[in-house]
Formats: sequence, C-alpha cells, structure tokens
Amino acid sequence: MEKLAPAEIKVRATLQRLARQQGVSLAKLSELLGRNPSYLQQFTGRGSPRKLEENDRRILARFFGVEESELGAPEDNSFSGSGIRRGDWVDVPRLALGASAGPGALAGEEAAIGAFRFSSRWLREQGLDPAQLSAIRVEGDSMEGTLRDGDEILVDRTPRGLRDGIHVVRAGDALLVKRLDTAQPGKVVLVSDSPAYRPIELTPEEVQVIGRVVWKSGRL
Repeated sequence: MEKLAPAEIKVRATLQRLARQQGVSLAKLSELLGRNPSYLQQFTGRGSPRKLEENDRRILARFFGVEESELGAPEDNSFSGSGIRRGDWVDVPRLALGASAGPGALAGEEAAIGAFRFSSRWLREQGLDPAQLSAIRVEGDSMEGTLRDGDEILVDRTPRGLRDGIHVVRAGDALLVKRLDTAQPGKVVLVSDSPAYRPIELTPEEVQVIGRVVWKSGRL
C-alpha cells in the first residue's frame, strides 16, 4: 500500500482525537455509519480506505460538530456540523423519518438520508437559523388542505414556548404534525385540518414540541 500523505495522516489523527474527546469508540462510530464495527479502526490504523466517503464524512462532521474539511473534505466543499455550506447556500439535513398526519407513527432513527439546499439569504430573510432546521416527510392525510401525504416539510427546532400554529410534536412514541391550539388553560389540543379527524386533547406534559413547520414542498 502507498504511504499516506501528511494530510491523510492528519485526518486520521483528528478523527481519533474527536472520538476520545467525545468518549465514543471507533466501533460505535462505524455502526453510526452503517458500517462493519472495524471499519474506522482499519481506516485509522491500516490506512484503508485512503479517504472517507462523502456521506460518511458528512455524518461524522455533524456528529462531532466540526467542518468536513477537518475530516478530509476540500475547503471549497466544506460543511459545518450545523449543515452550513460556505458561500451562498445551506444544506439542511433530510431526516430518515416521517411525521404522521394520520393516527400516529412511531418515530424512527433520526439519521440524515440527504439534504435540501436553500439560499442563505432567503433563510436570513425568513429569520431562520440553519443550525436549527431539518426536513422530514409528511405521512397520512389528516392535514389535507394544507399538507399532503408525501410532502416534505422544513421544521424550525428553535426552542420556544407553546404557541398556536402547525408543529411537529411527539406524543408518547408517535411523531405527529398538527395544529396546536393552546387557548384552553392546562390543555394542548392537536387539531387536524381534515374534518374527518377529531381533535386530540392532551396536557402540556404529554406533548413534546419538536419544532414549528415553516415551509413545505410537494408534487403537484
């Protein structure tokens, strides 16, 4: 095998340092990537593969909260751990789960399976912080009229108190997208836009607000 270049050696040392600082093993990080547990051990110890694949590098950068360039990405293609791309564009992670607009679906693994690219200027104009954004898919028809089954929604996870509007919430193990009605003291009512679905009344303690829905896309 060819001798590693200084930059390749530096990437491996950086990965080992970040793992030590976070108290996580290379085997666990390999499993996070969906790889064999020995994958990153071979990468750091044996130099194989020579470089991390783009998706693996991106997942690790987001996990550690560092720029991809620290893990071998070219400087002009570097993403920060928050998903910010240098320049005029931001890549917002698209998560591998859906928010049910029906009776309720169990929340899955919150791993990125891709990204939506937005203009940095547009996000600033909307008052949105890229570090607090993620995209997920709508599942079900209870929000028909506003959101359809299969729509992609942009969720702003900036911490806020309970307020009215369309939100993604967790109730028990279910992840839901509903309108919140907080007019009644001591109650949070999850309202569907479709009249076929009855409101769901819960206490504030039974609802965890994941974020506010600020944008949608879908097929015509």
